[in-house]
Amino acid sequence: MERLSSAAIIPDSFIGARDDIFMQFWLVWNMIKEPLIIPLLRMAVAMCLVMSVMIFAERLYMGVVIILVHVFGRNPEKRYKWEAIKDDVELGSSNYPMVLVQIPMFNEREVYQLSIGACCSLTWPSDRLIIQVLDDSTDPTCKAMVERECQRWAGKGINIKYEIRDNRTGYKSGALKEGLKRSYAKNCDYVAIFDADFQPEPDFLTRSIPFFVHNPNVALVQARWRFVNNNECLMTRFQEMSLDYHFKIEQEVGSSTHAFFGFNGNWTAGVWRIAAINEAGGWKDRTTVEDMDLAVRASLKGWKFVYLGTLQVKSELPSTFKAFRHQQHRWSCGPANLFKKMVMEIITNKKVSVWQKVHVIYSFFFVRKIIAHIFAFFFYCIVLPATILVPEVTVPKWGGVYIPTIITLLNSVGTPRSIHLVVFWILFENVMSLHRTKATIIGILEFSRVNEWIVTEKLGDFLKNKVGAKAPKKFRLNIGDRLHFLELAVGCYLFFCACYDFVFGKDNYFIFFYTQSLAFFIMGFGYVGTIVPTS
Repeated sequence: MERLSSAAIIPDSFIGARDDIFMQFWLVWNMIKEPLIIPLLRMAVAMCLVMSVMIFAERLYMGVVIILVHVFGRNPEKRYKWEAIKDDVELGSSNYPMVLVQIPMFNEREVYQLSIGACCSLTWPSDRLIIQVLDDSTDPTCKAMVERECQRWAGKGINIKYEIRDNRTGYKSGALKEGLKRSYAKNCDYVAIFDADFQPEPDFLTRSIPFFVHNPNVALVQARWRFVNNNECLMTRFQEMSLDYHFKIEQEVGSSTHAFFGFNGNWTAGVWRIAAINEAGGWKDRTTVEDMDLAVRASLKGWKFVYLGTLQVKSELPSTFKAFRHQQHRWSCGPANLFKKMVMEIITNKKVSVWQKVHVIYSFFFVRKIIAHIFAFFFYCIVLPATILVPEVTVPKWGGVYIPTIITLLNSVGTPRSIHLVVFWILFENVMSLHRTKATIIGILEFSRVNEWIVTEKLGDFLKNKVGAKAPKKFRLNIGDRLHFLELAVGCYLFFCACYDFVFGKDNYFIFFYTQSLAFFIMGFGYVGTIVPTS
C-alpha cells in the first residue's frame, strides 16, 4: 500500500502555516471550535444560568424570611421559654447547673491569655463552673506559658484544669472528646466552647444557659462573632462582610425556620447540652468540619438549635493571606466532604420532617456549600470570559448582569457600613472562589488534601504592640511562598480576554475583566493582608 502523503490528512492551509506556530494554533482552534468548543460552552453557560437562578432564589427566600422575623419579632426569647436563673436561699448555688468551659489551643502564643482571662471572668457560681484548657501545643515554651497562666488563675480561686495529650489524634475534636472523658467533666450538664482567640463577655452563661434549663429539646445555643480586628486591613473588612451575612441572615433564617444551622466554623462561641453530644455519637474526626458533622447528627436526632444574635463574642479574623487561604480550604472542603458522607443518612432519617431534610440537603449543603463556590469561579472567571473568545455563544443580560447585581446587593446587607466597598469585595470574593472551588472538588472527590488541617494563625495584640517595628522573621517568606501561581494564571487569562473584548467585543465586559485580573494579580503577587511578605 502506498504511503499516504501529508496532504491527504492535513489541510493545505495547515501545511502552508506549519512553520508559524501561532497560525497553526489559530487553524486548530477553527477546526475544533464549531464541533466541540461551541456546544460545550453553550452547555456550560446553561448550567451557570441554572446555578445563578438557584442562588438568587435562595438569597431571595432568606431575605423574605429575615424581614418577616424582624416584622413579627420572632426573636429566640419569644420562640423559646427563657427566664433568668435566680439565686435560691435554700438551694444556694446548686440551683445553677454545672457548666464546663473548654478552650482548645495549639501554639497560641499571641492570644492564649485573652481567652483564658475572659473565660475565668464569666459570671457564674465558682463551684458550678469548671474551666478546662486543652493544650495540644508542640512548642514547649508555649506550653509552659499556658500552664503558668492556668496556675495564676487557679491561685485566684478559679476551678481551672490544664490538660495535655501525648498525640494530636482528631486535632481539636479529639481534644474536646478527650476533655469530656475526664471524671470531673462527667458531672457537668453543659459545655461551652471557645477557641483560643475568643473572648466571651461576663454575662455569656447567664444569657445562654436558661434556654437549656427551660427547653429540654434544645441542644445548642450559638452566639454571634464580633471581630476585634475588622478594621485592620481591607482583607479583614471583606471577611467581615461575608461573615456578617452568614451570621445575620443565614444563621438567623436557619434558627427561625427549621431550628437548624451549622455549628460555626471553629465550633466555638456556643454552648452544647452534653446529653445531646452523647446521643449524636460524640465528636468525630472523619472530616475537617467536625463541628458541622456533630450539628447535623444532632439535628437528625430531633434536637433543636437556638441562634442568639444579640449575644456576641469577640474574636479575631485571619489577617494574613496565607492564614485566610488555609482557613477557607478547610471551611470549603469539609462541608463538601461531609455532604458526600451524610446525604443518604439524611434522606433515610425518620425523625425529622421532609421539609427539614430539604432545608439541610438542598439549601444548607447543596446551594450554600457547593453551588455558591463553584458558580462564582466558573461563571465569572472561566465561562463568561470564554464567551468573549467565542462570540457565537452569548450570555443573556439577566444572567450576566441583573441577577448577579441583585445577589451582590442581597449579600451586602449584613454590613451596611461597608457598602462603599462592595465592588472591591466582589473582586476579592471572586479570587477566593478559586480556592473554595478547588477545596470543594477535593472534598467531593476525596483527594489527598481532603483531611488537611492547618491551624489558623492568630496575631492577637502583636501588631498593636509592635507599631513601627519590622515584621518578625517568621513572616518573611521566600519567593516561592509569596507568588501564588494559580491566581497569576487566572489573572493572565482574564487579562487576555479583556484585551480581546476591548478590540473585538461589543458588550464592554472588558471593564470587569481588567479589574478582576488586577485583583488576581495583586493577590497572586502576595500584596494583600496585614503583613506583606518580603522575599
